[in-house]
Amino acid sequence: MPVHRPGSPARPSRSRLPRRSRRPALAVLLTVLSLLLAFPTTAQAAEDDIPPRGSAYMGMGVAEHDGEGPLPPDSPSIAAVQTEGVDVSSHQGNVNWSALWTSGVRWAYVKATEGTYYKNTYFTQQYNGSYNVGMIRGSYHFATPDTTSGAAQADYFVNNGGGWSRDGKTLPGALDIEWNPYGGQCYGKSQAGMVSWIWDFVNRYKYRTGRYPVIYTATSWWKTCTGNYGGFATNHPLWIARYNTTPGELPAGWGYYTMWQYTSSGPIVGDHNKFNGAYDRLQALANG
Repeated sequence: MPVHRPGSPARPSRSRLPRRSRRPALAVLLTVLSLLLAFPTTAQAAEDDIPPRGSAYMGMGVAEHDGEGPLPPDSPSIAAVQTEGVDVSSHQGNVNWSALWTSGVRWAYVKATEGTYYKNTYFTQQYNGSYNVGMIRGSYHFATPDTTSGAAQADYFVNNGGGWSRDGKTLPGALDIEWNPYGGQCYGKSQAGMVSWIWDFVNRYKYRTGRYPVIYTATSWWKTCTGNYGGFATNHPLWIARYNTTPGELPAGWGYYTMWQYTSSGPIVGDHNKFNGAYDRLQALANG
């Protein structure tokens, strides 16, 4: 027990400290807590940025990962050997196909499916509408290799608009394989695992339709997620994505591209493409 000596001030006990000395600290604590509640954590913000399943579309990650440059030169010599096309998904809604035809667009690809869980709700208007104005059209599947097997997704695609017929107006189905908008860019697969998944899809598609599908991708993604595998080039037409003046470097194995998505900000629908050949070569691809 402390001794109180005459003349020395008594030490106040803790219980006797002025209550107002605790108030600033309590106010600071409450302010910090309110800020934490008002602003989401980094993890929460990242989750909020993830789009809903089914909303992916062809070229969704191109500008973000590879950037954008000027449009390719528009010269008569180039236009004579390339045929203009577009690709669309539910984001475009009901498309004005007559306006696109008048502007010179002669072919189109329409998103049919994604994974084994989504079908484009505007598919009928877009797929039939492009055909009805005279375009050669096809459909594409947005791949999600982390959800189901390649074969399962190929079946889902064929069963929901991804088929093919030798009518001179239907292009072979396209596999859209690119950055994952819902998570890690390679869908959690190793390079060998990704190659295996793609083989599973394309082999099943060939079995179901008799045609090799077109492969849509970007060179930088292909290098990262397949190790720049070159084994698909022999039979599968390449649809390269690059928003710049030239298609740039192609993935291993392909000496040329069949289609090139060159912009996401073209007239009427945004995503515009060039077929690497005159119209009669486009017809030949449709006929197989």
